Amino acid sequence: MKNYKVITVLLLLFAVYGANAQQGFVHGRSSEYVWPEDPQVREKLDRWQDLKFGVLLHWGLYSVPGIVESWSICSEDEEWIPRDSTIAYEDYKKWYWGLIDQFNPVRFDPEQWARVSKDAGMKYVIFTTKHHDGFNMFDTKQTDFSIAHGAFKDNPRKDVAKYVFQAYRDQGFMVGAYFSKPDWHSEYYWWPRYATGSRNVNYKIDKHPQRWAAFQEFTFNQLSELMHHYGTLDILWLDGGWVAPGRQDIKMDKIAAMARQSQPGLIMVDRTIHGKYENYQTPERSIPEKQLPYPWESCITLGVDWGWTPHAKFKSSQEVVNMLIEVVAKGGGLLLGVGPTPEGVIQPEVEERLKAIGAWLEKNGEAIYNTRITPVYQSGQVWFTAAKDQHTLYAMYALPEGEQVPAVIEWEGNVPRKGSRMILLQTGKSVKWTSQGEKVKVYLPKSILKNKEAVAFSFTK
Repeated sequence: MKNYKVITVLLLLFAVYGANAQQGFVHGRSSEYVWPEDPQVREKLDRWQDLKFGVLLHWGLYSVPGIVESWSICSEDEEWIPRDSTIAYEDYKKWYWGLIDQFNPVRFDPEQWARVSKDAGMKYVIFTTKHHDGFNMFDTKQTDFSIAHGAFKDNPRKDVAKYVFQAYRDQGFMVGAYFSKPDWHSEYYWWPRYATGSRNVNYKIDKHPQRWAAFQEFTFNQLSELMHHYGTLDILWLDGGWVAPGRQDIKMDKIAAMARQSQPGLIMVDRTIHGKYENYQTPERSIPEKQLPYPWESCITLGVDWGWTPHAKFKSSQEVVNMLIEVVAKGGGLLLGVGPTPEGVIQPEVEERLKAIGAWLEKNGEAIYNTRITPVYQSGQVWFTAAKDQHTLYAMYALPEGEQVPAVIEWEGNVPRKGSRMILLQTGKSVKWTSQGEKVKVYLPKSILKNKEAVAFSFTK
């Protein structure tokens, strides 16, 4: 027990001093895209493209000590995986698995999460039902390694995912389930007979096909539980792209058929696995260099890590707004990573930033929501979107951090129609504009020149 207390102290130190350098394993994006053939999927995907801004909630065992999600139990020599190497690896894993007896979020308040997310202007949620460590945030019948069988087992809300999904549905959100394809706790993935040398399955599948078949069945059964017992789900967000056909095949055809029979029109996001089950792409911690003509989202953390960590440094609301502007102009959505505390709430520092983002969207959201791309999408700090009818265009000036709004904003291209009005969205009033050739100048009222936030306009081209 004494060693485990030492581990906890060391990990907290890692969290405090090492978090800023941690970027973690990141998924890129596929180089190609395949449009889904199912008309119900196409219809839901189109509705998802209207939403633009969502929240990705990471919450699990890693939240208790506040460390880098599941990755500390992965025996890979990476700088972003903080683990004291003087402690025997197997002892460390035992300590980590033992956090099930400490994870007791007595303040669990998914309704607060949903309210805060709505106040932020977010429109969809992805909740982590199981991360790579195999710890389940729902009451699965396939294993006892879940929040419903640990310190939280006597709480009437022990089936956590059920209440998270419902809280967000009640706020009008599109709801999605994050699910890790690899499962490091399952003996069918990390077989105790062998060492766990990396993130991958630790035995040769071709030599032990029955064991891998057992893992396929285990995965299918867990996903079937989610698809059949947790209400309407709009998105199945599958992480762990190294589990894929040709390497570690989990029979996606069978999973997809079952899932969509139960959840018609389900958007499937098999991350980085190019093909019919990657209904939108998910570049991680990055924004594509150029505009993309198909569905995608950038998943980016508000802090440094995906889950809660002590003393985390968060992006400013202005930084998030500027990212959102760029992402939407390039045709994507922004999925912002937020980690509830071990007690089960969204902390005040996060809530403050999210409310500020929501305040901006309350005034300028017309330029974000329900928009589509336009061929000329950027001119310097100005980014453009279009209404679905392509008649109304929006120009958004992504104000650099720490600067005040300039008296004149200029751009090239997307010249307004002669004699048309230029509307400053935050006031709803017309502002003066001029053009010369392809160059446009917009003159801002003195009343907003001390503002330190992005500004947006609507006009007719």
